[in-house]
Amino acid sequence: MYKTVLTILLALATLALAPCSPALGDEKEAELIAVLTGDAPPQDKAITCKHLAIYGSKTAVPALVPLLADADLASWARIALEAIPGPEADAALRTALGQLDGRLLIGTINSIGVRGDTEAVAPLVELVAAEDAEVAAAAAVALGHIGGDVAADALQKSLTSASAVVRSAAAEGCILCAEKRLADDDATTAAALYQLVRDADVPKQRVLEATRGVILADGADGIALLAEILDSDDTASFRLGLTTVRELEGPQATGALVSCLEKASPARQAILLHALADRDDDAVLPALLAAAKAGPKTIRLAALAVLHKVGDATSVPVLLQIAVEQDAEVQEAAKMALESLTGDDIDPTITAALARADGAQRAVLLEMVGRRRIASAAPVLIKAADHADADIRAAALAALGEAVGQKDLGVLIKRVVAPQHTEDQSVAEKALRAACVRMPDREACAAQLAAAMEDTPVATQCTILGILGAMGGEGALDALAAAAKSGNDELQDASTRLLGQWMTTDAAPVLLDLAKSLNEGKYQIRALRGAIRILRQFILPDDQRAALCREALAVATRDDERKLILEVLQRYPSVETLRLTVEVAKTPSLKKKAAAVSLAIAQQIGGGSVDVQQLLEQVGHEPVKIEIIKAEYGAGDKFKDVTGALRGHVRDFPLIVLPGGSYNGSFGGDPVPGTVKQLKIEYRIDGKPCEVTLGENDPVMLPMPK
Repeated sequence: MYKTVLTILLALATLALAPCSPALGDEKEAELIAVLTGDAPPQDKAITCKHLAIYGSKTAVPALVPLLADADLASWARIALEAIPGPEADAALRTALGQLDGRLLIGTINSIGVRGDTEAVAPLVELVAAEDAEVAAAAAVALGHIGGDVAADALQKSLTSASAVVRSAAAEGCILCAEKRLADDDATTAAALYQLVRDADVPKQRVLEATRGVILADGADGIALLAEILDSDDTASFRLGLTTVRELEGPQATGALVSCLEKASPARQAILLHALADRDDDAVLPALLAAAKAGPKTIRLAALAVLHKVGDATSVPVLLQIAVEQDAEVQEAAKMALESLTGDDIDPTITAALARADGAQRAVLLEMVGRRRIASAAPVLIKAADHADADIRAAALAALGEAVGQKDLGVLIKRVVAPQHTEDQSVAEKALRAACVRMPDREACAAQLAAAMEDTPVATQCTILGILGAMGGEGALDALAAAAKSGNDELQDASTRLLGQWMTTDAAPVLLDLAKSLNEGKYQIRALRGAIRILRQFILPDDQRAALCREALAVATRDDERKLILEVLQRYPSVETLRLTVEVAKTPSLKKKAAAVSLAIAQQIGGGSVDVQQLLEQVGHEPVKIEIIKAEYGAGDKFKDVTGALRGHVRDFPLIVLPGGSYNGSFGGDPVPGTVKQLKIEYRIDGKPCEVTLGENDPVMLPMPK
């Protein structure tokens, strides 16, 4: 068990180790060797081996060798020996081949394979014939990692003469040898080794691996085999073909893929199109465009979905033709392909096409300019926004909303403030909103909008106020505040509503200022409640929140708003919010609620300080000694003892604040699901007994004994 935990710890320790100077490294190595040769417990020696993988040199090899025969530490010792450079570690592992058996021998063979020790080929060849099939299999794989003619010859013999387990390992070894040959540009030898594996009686996975190798080694001559497996009904072979075709270079492989595409089932065609799009040669794009233009709908949709991977400016005309077809799904797929094409020449191509297009293609191009946010197309869009056709004007305005820059924003503002065509009004408003909310210079945009409100109809001013509200920012706040003070009922209604929904804290002072300046009525109440919402919901420094709450209390004229402010004070407890609560308690109609809130605040900040005690005394509270004798929570004849849970939250005041938000959350679950429950408490305050029954989730306020 300790070894599993130790593995994790060692991995973390290795990440923490940093390179050090040679002198420090030698000193560190000496310390580690001393641990291995001493009487340290196994777990310490295991960690030491891990460290020697970093600090170790040939000097550490003699100390590691004895551990190769230790069942608990052999794997740790091999970690170090695999990493230590030089022939000494190789020699130690080769020597161990004749001294170990079973799992320890297999582990050593694996380490030799990792190091690629060519001098170990001869003993490994002998071990391939070992009676222990697992040992023989390990030796075969290790020979594959080392490679060379001798290793390859031995492995070829095992392909036909060994047991099934060893044949599979020999096949793996042959494939590894072949990969080395292929990497060394000896494709002929590599192909022969791969083919031997394909012809041998070995597991299917080995045959598939070898098939991939043959195709890659044969290059152009392997295309026929690639086509064969891509046409295969066998799923594993087909998947292998998909992987391999992505590795082959040249148009011939692309041609094979296209040929298979024409014959494949619709489900496979879609998969083949993805493989085709992953290839990098000039024949891919024409093939994808051809598939996108004609054929079964599923194939067209699949081709359009991957076209963005290889598409260029030459794809634009084809996609435009498809985007105006009757089928809505095909249309949208073509538009998505147009939208996602990459390259510096795509936007200029679309803009140029828009300047000369008409009919349905012009509508598509207008939409694409908007989707791609081609700011350079603004002149063409502005011209189209004055077209005689209402649909073209609408499409151009929508595109301007997505693409227009700050310098051309006035074009949209003008069409909102003074539209030439009434039917363009709503489209222009949406476009202006879309443009304004994405403008990088929000304040400059707000200034333009505020200026545009002058001498315009009230309805238009309200529209612009809505856009300012969506934008946010200091300028927008100022404009909305000015509208709220305008005296116009429509403007006051729109602006106070928008300010009440503001999503940043800078609106709180503005709203409080409005609450002071507006006459009593719904707009003043709306402004005050908007400020209270921000104080309740948003993150603010404690001192700023308390100051704003004090200001809100000074403005509030109704108990409804004062109660909301009390809830804010309770939500953010501090000595200052307690002080404000005490002041509210001076209002007779709010004394009871303020008293409860003051206790809740004191409970949360701790009631032991002199300031807190004095403030509570002003509300009529004094510290008391509370003892919970018994507490039960439930209904009918099913009650759960919650005495201990309740005692844990008792402080010096008769209000007990529960942390769970509900009785069920605080008392570990619902004792009687689906039933209204009660909390029964027997207690003493300053030695006087009393009891109370509370409804589910009522505030736990303990009445004072008479």
